[in-house]
Amino acid sequence: MGRLNTKIDYETLRNARILENQARLESLGLQKTISELRSLTAETKKTQKKQYVKQIYDFSNLRRSNRLKEIAADPSTPKPLYCFRRRRQTIEPILRITWKGDDSDDSEDESPKRVNRRGNAPVVRIQDAKVHALSPEASARRCESKGRGSIYDPVYGICCHFCRQKKLCGEEDCKRCGNLDVDQPCIGKTDCSVCHSTNGVLCRACLKVRYGEEMEEVREKKEWMCPHCIEEKGINPYWICNSSFCLKKRKLAPTGIAIYRAREMGYESVAHLLMDELQRRKKLRSQ
Repeated sequence: MGRLNTKIDYETLRNARILENQARLESLGLQKTISELRSLTAETKKTQKKQYVKQIYDFSNLRRSNRLKEIAADPSTPKPLYCFRRRRQTIEPILRITWKGDDSDDSEDESPKRVNRRGNAPVVRIQDAKVHALSPEASARRCESKGRGSIYDPVYGICCHFCRQKKLCGEEDCKRCGNLDVDQPCIGKTDCSVCHSTNGVLCRACLKVRYGEEMEEVREKKEWMCPHCIEEKGINPYWICNSSFCLKKRKLAPTGIAIYRAREMGYESVAHLLMDELQRRKKLRSQ
């Protein structure tokens, strides 16, 4: 009861003080001024709007400095150059290639053409080979990682279709990545026996994680095919390429790092998990 009485006394005192303050403000005439100021500020906020002014562009001749006028008047004076050419690179751009089984080209045209090479042995046109030799430190560090390689090289490195890492492989016996021999294929990247295109170029890590295959087994199989060719030939229509590019073309969401989920569910790779999910979707649609 004592707490309730103290609370009631406090509220009565507070209400009485509020009424007293309001009466004092009214006697001084401050209540009207406060309301008037509020109305004024509200009106100013409404009226202060930026008006759109249409900008009119003049098509008259631009002003030029006297120096440029003299140069234009005298035809003998050379015109100033405002564009500077870039320094010519020593490496020509790498051509996008496919392989059809014949490297000969009997045409006499010297312009760069599409060169027929395997997917894991793209052509590289180099003007100065001394500039692109591996240092002793880089050659020692190259074989530290066999998965995707540890050295990035935009010239000699071969791009994996899945991870898109243009690295030198970590295989010790690879003449292309070890000796930088452009005429040799990279043994650390796969090559499809049917299309020989970049779609079948996979590094060791992506081949194992995404498709559950070992690089040594693929090398022994001379008739190894990439998932694109397997699907086209109808061998296994659910065995598809699970790279982000190919999944987006199919209007499917990229799987991301799905290997942990696949292994927890008992699948060998992401491709096996995706194949099972596609089969389930087809069964549900047919029902």
